[in-house]
Amino acid sequence: MKYFAGIYLLLACAFQLEAQVIPYTQERQTIFDELQAYRAGKGSVIIDQSPGIRNLVGSHLFGDIETNPDGTQYLKFQGYRVQVYSGNDQRASKDEAFKREKELKEAAPELSTYVTYNAPFWRLRVGDFSSNEEAYFVQRQLMQQFPKFGKEMYIVREDIKLSINDTF
Repeated sequence: MKYFAGIYLLLACAFQLEAQVIPYTQERQTIFDELQAYRAGKGSVIIDQSPGIRNLVGSHLFGDIETNPDGTQYLKFQGYRVQVYSGNDQRASKDEAFKREKELKEAAPELSTYVTYNAPFWRLRVGDFSSNEEAYFVQRQLMQQFPKFGKEMYIVREDIKLSINDTF
């Protein structure tokens, strides 16, 4: 009798666990599904896109929320910047990084600039871009505006800060 009670208890637990493990299988609905849905008397829409784009739609930016001393809040997450300068001569590189930062600020005050030192390199990076395409667009504009910096510019992946008020 104990043997049957043990098997019964084991089966009951197994069925209970199975009910909890089964995933919810309904696909999430996106704007693409809504546009392609058939409606009598209406035209039909066919959207040809890569699965990567479909997965990006409706996704959220995840990161840490930080507050500056002035009270503005930022979302910090992985994004892109344009590296304008990098040098490893201790004194000359520091001066050059700040000189280029000043030139960039005069030409494009809306761009955020970041001069950093990570031994032995002084670096000047520009912008807070959530996509590589945004960074590429600004890089091309900067290359046209500052041809002498052009050969040193490239896009880097880095933690960026986007203002919550501007983003959402």
